[in-house]
Amino acid sequence: MGYACLRECLADLEAQGQLKRVDAELDPCLELAAVQRRAFRAKAPALLFTRVKGTRFPMLANLFGTRERLHYIFRDSLATVDAVLAAKADPAEAMRRPWRSLKALPGLFHMLPRMAQGGSAPVLECRCTLADLPRLTCWPHDGGPFVTLPLVYTEDPRKPGLDASNLGMYRVQLAGNAYAADEAGLHYQIHRGMGAHHAAALALGQALPVHVYVGGPPALSVAAVMPLPEGLSELRFAGLLGGRRTAVAREAALPLPVLAQADFCISGHLLTGLKPEGPFGDHLGYYSLRHDFPVLKVQAVHHRRDAIWPFTTVGRPPQEDTVFGDFIHELTAALVPQMFEGVREVQAVDAAGVHPLLLVLGSERYTPYEARRRPRELLTAALHLLGTTQTALAKYVLLAAHEDAPGLSARDTPGFLRHMLERADFSRDLHFLTRSTGDTLDYTGSGLHEGSKLIWASAGEKRRELGLELTSAPDLPDGFCGPRVAGPGLLVLRGPAHSLGRGEPDPKLEELARVFASWPGREAFPLLAVVDEPEFCAASLENFLWTVFTRSDPATDSYGANARIRAKHWACDAPLLLDARLKPFHAPPLEEDPAVARRAEALAAPGGPLHGCY
Repeated sequence: MGYACLRECLADLEAQGQLKRVDAELDPCLELAAVQRRAFRAKAPALLFTRVKGTRFPMLANLFGTRERLHYIFRDSLATVDAVLAAKADPAEAMRRPWRSLKALPGLFHMLPRMAQGGSAPVLECRCTLADLPRLTCWPHDGGPFVTLPLVYTEDPRKPGLDASNLGMYRVQLAGNAYAADEAGLHYQIHRGMGAHHAAALALGQALPVHVYVGGPPALSVAAVMPLPEGLSELRFAGLLGGRRTAVAREAALPLPVLAQADFCISGHLLTGLKPEGPFGDHLGYYSLRHDFPVLKVQAVHHRRDAIWPFTTVGRPPQEDTVFGDFIHELTAALVPQMFEGVREVQAVDAAGVHPLLLVLGSERYTPYEARRRPRELLTAALHLLGTTQTALAKYVLLAAHEDAPGLSARDTPGFLRHMLERADFSRDLHFLTRSTGDTLDYTGSGLHEGSKLIWASAGEKRRELGLELTSAPDLPDGFCGPRVAGPGLLVLRGPAHSLGRGEPDPKLEELARVFASWPGREAFPLLAVVDEPEFCAASLENFLWTVFTRSDPATDSYGANARIRAKHWACDAPLLLDARLKPFHAPPLEEDPAVARRAEALAAPGGPLHGCY
């Protein structure tokens, strides 16, 4: 049986030596976040800070900090989750015909939310104000304090009820900018379920009620970030994963159902206007800048008597949300072939910021009679992936055919990239979508929420041997220098500082592509990236992935040897050049405050309250 509340989980972890209490007073402005990042990197226990400056509420860090801890927390339900997801089972149908879903039956029962006994809801025991809540600020240039593990609950105003509800993890800014004392910023990204609810409310001329929960059974946090199949609500999945039915209560003064076992409930409605939200240090490793977003008018803040405020920090991967991502891949692996015809496996690459790079292992079965395999079914799969669920936010989609290498896995990033580079035929394999909907957090494109996408699908026999070391290099144009090998077939070099506007092609990169077109070694290095710091970029594959795919827009920043357009299809020969320099319109990378970093490290010194944790 899973945990009824967060306190039960923490008591269990503490008994197992997986939670440490920290009684020294710490500052939620930058200091706690710096500690949390170090604790995560060190695979430290969960940390419960009992004395937090400026608030009476204890704060919890690193709860989901290791794969092992996540597996321990959900140890009793993972087998049942696998059975339910593999069967794509419907709880109502299974209750009518239980003999068809015997293995999934225990989980199906837990997927049915229950009304809290006697209508009681511990989360409604006490009240406070927004100003009483912890003021967590993670990065020096953040626009104010944020809730970093919020559970934002809304319902479809056209079809109210739990089954048409959405529980999402959308960041909430508690203060700063132009917010009044009873207002909070609510930033939901493109292609999120809450957006459809908000659109429906606006069309009806109604205010959209919103509850923002913090804390509660750990299964709620995982459910809020899961890419669930259509028709499976987050509340149902939370019950399945948590091993007990999600407790819901009704309160006459509140417009929405109450998650009874949450620690906090901020209730209100969205105003009709917008206000500036941000900046915020985000999971791509840059600041998402200040933009207008919806505003939550807060009517009440409730909390349980023993409330704890969990938090995390995001930034350049890997961070704690990396563990979330890996866990989600694990849980949804069986669903991928069922949701996407012709797709065997996917990986949203965490090191590249998740959405910028999607690796896909698919099938190529459309023309088995052809003597030479080429991408056909892979393109259908790519368009399906870009048309639904969170994979629609992918920027670079790289697809390989299982038939070319039966042992290949999309989870093996270096092996997958090598396979692609060995087979790439850039005269046929590249397909651009321009002016498409893009990730809200990605500033490389043509505007906010907008950018291009590249489908790179390669199939067939191996075409080339990849270079492992650079024995010669072409004479580079002025401003370019320092070519380095970043991996098999991967070359990086320094370019002059970028100074052009959005969407403007760079004549200097076009000249560089002409130089490489006549280089005898070009086939050995089919992918070339122009960067600001080649030493850093070539130091590890993680550095290469982060730099190249978070700092380039496919349509604007792709160049190539002998580039040409025929029948509106862009093609080139090897190498394909990607301009991965920082541009003037990009968001700045995240950097810690040196003084705060020194304080965080001093806390772990001998005699310090966090000695031995990191």
